[in-house]
Amino acid sequence: MNTPKTFLSTLISKSRPKKLHVDSIYEIKINAINSKPINLLHFKGKHILFVNVSSKCSFTPQYKDLQTLYNKHQDKLEIIGIPCNQFANQEPKNKTEIMSFCETNYGVTFLITEKIKVKGKNKHPLYTWLTEKINNGVKSSSVKWNFQKYLVNPDGVLVDYYFPTTNPRSSKITKHLK
Repeated sequence: MNTPKTFLSTLISKSRPKKLHVDSIYEIKINAINSKPINLLHFKGKHILFVNVSSKCSFTPQYKDLQTLYNKHQDKLEIIGIPCNQFANQEPKNKTEIMSFCETNYGVTFLITEKIKVKGKNKHPLYTWLTEKINNGVKSSSVKWNFQKYLVNPDGVLVDYYFPTTNPRSSKITKHLK
C-alpha cells in the first residue's frame, strides 16, 4: 500500500521533465516517412522548423504555406513535417497515404518524418527536447494542437515556438531567416 509520502514522490517524479542523454538536438534519432534514419546534423548551419502535421485539420492548408516558405528559404531553412495522430484522430493515414496526400494536394518537397507522439508519456525524444527547458536550455512548452511550430537556429538552439494559428510565413518566423 502506498503511503502519502510514496504517493507524493511518485506524483512528483511523473511530472518532472525528463533529461535526455544528448548534448544537442543533432544527436536525436528520428526516421523519415520512408523509414530511413534522418541525420539532423546534416542541417547544422541552417534553421530548422519542426511542425507537427496532420491531414484532417482546419490548419492542414498550412502545408501550402510551409512549402512556399521552404521554396523561398531552403538555402538557410529546413522544414521537417512530423505527422501526429494525438489530436482528435486527425492523422489516421499510414505512411504511404500521408506522403501521397502531401505530394498530391500540396506539392510538398520538404522532409516528412515517421508518425510519432508529440506529447504524453510516450512522447518522442525530439519533442522531449523541443518542449522541455531542461533539454533545450531556453523554455518549456506543451504542444496544443496540430501545426504547432518550433524554430531552431543554425547552431541548434531553440529560438521559439509558435501556436498553430501562426502562419508559417508570418514575420514572427521569417524575421529569423534574414
